[in-house]
Amino acid sequence: MEALTISGLTADAAGGRRLLHGIDLQVPAGGAPGARTAVVGASGSGKSLTAAAVLGRLPRGVRAAGSVRVSGLEVLGVPPQRREGASRPSAVGQDPARALHPLVAVGAQVAAPLQALGRGRRAARAEALELLAAVGLPDPRAAASARPAELSGGQRQRVCLAVALARPGPLLVADEPTTALDVVTQTRVVELLRERTGGPGQPALLFITHDLAVAAQLCERVVVVEAGRVAETARASDLLAAATSTAGRALVAAARRAEAALPSRPLAGASR
Repeated sequence: MEALTISGLTADAAGGRRLLHGIDLQVPAGGAPGARTAVVGASGSGKSLTAAAVLGRLPRGVRAAGSVRVSGLEVLGVPPQRREGASRPSAVGQDPARALHPLVAVGAQVAAPLQALGRGRRAARAEALELLAAVGLPDPRAAASARPAELSGGQRQRVCLAVALARPGPLLVADEPTTALDVVTQTRVVELLRERTGGPGQPALLFITHDLAVAAQLCERVVVVEAGRVAETARASDLLAAATSTAGRALVAAARRAEAALPSRPLAGASR
């Protein structure tokens, strides 16, 4: 069974302006080739709107049609709180300030999904500290005791990733999770996502980004979107070697420029 199947997804803004024009994509279950799939595109291309449709978080006034199936269950138009367990993806979004409760200590927020799975309070707190360390927080114990406002934006983003990883399920949707991070921490988060997703028994990954270089480091398959349409779908190495769409070639060129400016972050799978 596919972890995610999107078929003919359209989205219209209030007034009828079409934002998505029949998006089709699949993310295989963990353990299968392509279980880590990236959706890559420029700002306004429709990549985050696609993720919002999967998560049931479409902006107010946007109406969607088509089909979005998570673990074989139709979820388009179904609010997150009404979904069955297997059809509720974990998520890391672009805005950690909205994702975290401002009055609850960070450690308790990471531990909460672990306790919901049956962990004892002490075991959940210990595992929460391990996750906070894994996502690169330099002092996990201090972070666990802090409120979100006491952390930097990049640190809050890492906390959101820890919360998502604490919630096992068939699919993890990560929408620009590395944008606010420095290069060293970005690399660590990418490595963590590679370790914790895509393998047998692990969640599949839908990774949303504008950064093809990051996508190529993490994902085997890349879906390029432009103006609300799928421009091309290819293996990351094939896209880097010979993109066929205008949008794909523009993304490759941007990634090459970034690589030249920052040689410490080479393009994975690049063909020279």
